[in-house]
Amino acid sequence: MYRKFLLIFLYLYALIFSVSKTIRIPNQWAQSHWLVDYRFGFIKRGLAGELFGFLSEKNTFSITILSISVLAVLYFLILKIALKTTWSNPKSYGRMLFFVIFLLSQYIVFSAHLIGYLDHVVFLMTILTVYLITRNKLFLASVIAVFSIFIHEISIVLLLPICCFAIIVSQMPESKFSIKDVFSRNVLKNLALFLILPFLSAVFISCYQEINGGNYYTQLFSYLKQSSIPGKVADSVCSAYTKSFTYYFSEQYEYFFQRIFVSKATVFYGIPIIFCLWMIFKEFKLDIRLFILLIVVSAIPLILHSIAYDTYRIWTFPYMILFLGFWILNLKYKGESKQPEPEKFSWWEHVLFITAFLCVSLIPVILFDGETESFSPAVKLLLILPILGTLYFIKKAPVKTD
Repeated sequence: MYRKFLLIFLYLYALIFSVSKTIRIPNQWAQSHWLVDYRFGFIKRGLAGELFGFLSEKNTFSITILSISVLAVLYFLILKIALKTTWSNPKSYGRMLFFVIFLLSQYIVFSAHLIGYLDHVVFLMTILTVYLITRNKLFLASVIAVFSIFIHEISIVLLLPICCFAIIVSQMPESKFSIKDVFSRNVLKNLALFLILPFLSAVFISCYQEINGGNYYTQLFSYLKQSSIPGKVADSVCSAYTKSFTYYFSEQYEYFFQRIFVSKATVFYGIPIIFCLWMIFKEFKLDIRLFILLIVVSAIPLILHSIAYDTYRIWTFPYMILFLGFWILNLKYKGESKQPEPEKFSWWEHVLFITAFLCVSLIPVILFDGETESFSPAVKLLLILPILGTLYFIKKAPVKTD
């Protein structure tokens, strides 16, 4: 009981610390996403605003309440998954370190800063879809994925790959992983059953955007202006909603390699991500081929660097994919102790954790709209001391197993 109390305090404190750095009300870009619907005809990302319009009048207050609710549910599910996954193997200290890094990560910091963004809805639907896949409800999972794609096409790189990973893991035998298993009839059948509807939806949205995407710019711009959205923001939103994917690719693709390999995020986001990957590999003793597959799945969101310029936001997505990957693998091996005895950490693993910890807790996150974090480096240094202290006491606390 003492250890569980410490664990709940640790995770909750880490989450509150991260959120408190940047929490705010939805900015005008986020509000615009909920204002856009199908009033002028079909448009990508219009489903969320259309559904919202059926439930409530669209104004700043209702959008703020909705945004807070979505984020609160997401945080609740993240905490619930983290706690249950940790309790499933209480001897594993590596699990705690993984979730501490995740809860302190730039993803959590950015999620509070970007409150109201449709990314949060996509990840909520991703959690639901993964859950349905693990319960072998593939058709229903496919339908949820379709809704997610119509809410935001970013689901193609956030939701679909990790859900395919979940299908592969759930269907693979308990014995050693094999590439042949991925191409087995049963796995391919399940992948096809899940992917066919999302694939057709993605093709429809892409083709429609290329052909008719720009038709509604003037009407949409006027509507947003009438809804008290400033002209500069309205223009940016309208461009995002109406310009084609090929236009953005032609504008942004030349910066792709620089954003991945030589940006500040490469170091300050990359080191914690590497630590998370290593903890997954070590915790589940993954076959190297399955581990490579997870690396590929977690890196797929970085493709967005070729069409979008919000580098630091895109770099946060692998954190959430790895969080979901850990959950998926734990559900597969639930009840099996991959670490029968408390694991030992080498000196370089301690160094890697400390470096990752400093990257996510002390290095300032570059935010949007010219904003900065709420805490100075000195204050952050004081606020992380309870985290380190709690980790120490959990390490020393006796482990009770059933």
